[in-house]
Amino acid sequence: MLAMNKFRILGTIVIVIAASIVVTSCKDKRSTGWEYAPNMYEHIAYDPDQKNNNFKDGKTAQVPPAGTIPVGFVKFDYPNTKDGYELASVEVKTVLAQTQANYKDGKILFEHFCSPCHGLSGQGDGLVVQHGYPPPPSYSKGQSSRGGAMKDLTDGKIYHTITYGVNAMGSYASQLAPEERWKVIMYVHHLQTL
Repeated sequence: MLAMNKFRILGTIVIVIAASIVVTSCKDKRSTGWEYAPNMYEHIAYDPDQKNNNFKDGKTAQVPPAGTIPVGFVKFDYPNTKDGYELASVEVKTVLAQTQANYKDGKILFEHFCSPCHGLSGQGDGLVVQHGYPPPPSYSKGQSSRGGAMKDLTDGKIYHTITYGVNAMGSYASQLAPEERWKVIMYVHHLQTL
């Protein structure tokens, strides 16, 4: 008889727990149930497009203060003009050591970013030319659209061109970091001698 009461009590407890789970789970259709570590998806930080009463204009995304430079940004103080191009030619020199590792990196970067137009050997015979686009001048035999032979281009002229682009070539400043540009220039100087 005592064992029978234990089974009844245990059965009643199981039925009560099951009923309470069913009742509480049906209460709110939008509820996801218990929250484990809610701070992982309900963050306290403001989203950039969210209203923020901490600033006078009420915007979370603020314009940086005047004169500030982002971390890791390298300023290039030569304008995108013919005069800026000529001044860069005289004043801008490579900042990287002429090492085999930098040369190899420059070759890889050139093959990925430059060879589609300039070709693997810098002769202006890349894939886009084969599809009907006008060829860029050869590094070793061609003439620059800004005057002078391509084989005589200096570090500054090439850096300026990579940074701002010229003619059909757009700027590669967003694709190549300053150090990567110098590595490409190192490889382009090799192509100028072919």
